[in-house]
Amino acid sequence: MKAMDDFRTRVRYALTGPVASLRTPFSRDGTIDHDGLRSLIDFVIDGGSKAAVLTAGDSHLIALSDAEIAEATRTMVEHVRGRALTVVADRYYHTRQAVEFAAYARDLGADVVMAMPPDWAASTTPESLAEHYGAMGQVLPVMLVTNVYIPRGMEFGLATLQCVLDGGHNVVAVKDDFCGEFARKMGLLCHDRLALWAGGQKQNHLNAHPYGCDGYLSTYLSFKPEVAHRYWAAIQAGDLGAATAIIRDFDQPFFTYIRSVRGGFDAAIHGVLELVGICQRWRPAPYCSLTDEEMDSLSGFLQDLSVL
Repeated sequence: MKAMDDFRTRVRYALTGPVASLRTPFSRDGTIDHDGLRSLIDFVIDGGSKAAVLTAGDSHLIALSDAEIAEATRTMVEHVRGRALTVVADRYYHTRQAVEFAAYARDLGADVVMAMPPDWAASTTPESLAEHYGAMGQVLPVMLVTNVYIPRGMEFGLATLQCVLDGGHNVVAVKDDFCGEFARKMGLLCHDRLALWAGGQKQNHLNAHPYGCDGYLSTYLSFKPEVAHRYWAAIQAGDLGAATAIIRDFDQPFFTYIRSVRGGFDAAIHGVLELVGICQRWRPAPYCSLTDEEMDSLSGFLQDLSVL
């Protein structure tokens, strides 16, 4: 029991503050750029991320084959080499497949597996999802992601979390994509048992911070860590004015711009990673990648924002 309590403390520590998710880099032909992934891992750990995290969305697992997911997972876990908490992820795996993947990740040396179960046609229940997480947790500690609850609504998500807590399953953390009122209620329900972090943007963290949100997924940590750490220093100092000023001056203009880019915000972030010399801009077809002209515009915007 003490060993598990110690591990939960380690997980909460690693997910406190800004955390980087890893956007799988690609070569121009759409194959995984494993050297680029290693460079990105080195950059975010050197930049202060205490966890290296693969996710179904940012890491493009939705667009990868099972073999490619296994390859990216192996590269990440082996390259981190204990320098940070390693969180791997599945995508829409049924329970037997999810358990098999968790065993694969455990054997590689991963610390935590993030579960993204399927829910086509509203086919799950809070009880069946808790059982799914519980089966995975018998193999490797589990992180939930609330993205799957969004189409089902807040009450469904909270009921699922209650089932997880009541079942005593080996769930150690939650990555929250739901945000808003759900995040506040989740914090009050779960924070004494689970590490909680907001899945993107400082404003989502700030909204949930008083209710027990430990950290947040930081885009800036992947290319301009100083911005992320300035925000976190303000949070630690209790200086909400400084924290909101950073949101106003850096997050809001940045996310407004990248959402306007052809191909969406992810195309722009891959472009940012090329501009700072970490990896290439390319994404696998049918996703589009930025043109040279769009890269020039992105570079100009980042320079005007004083982050490049």
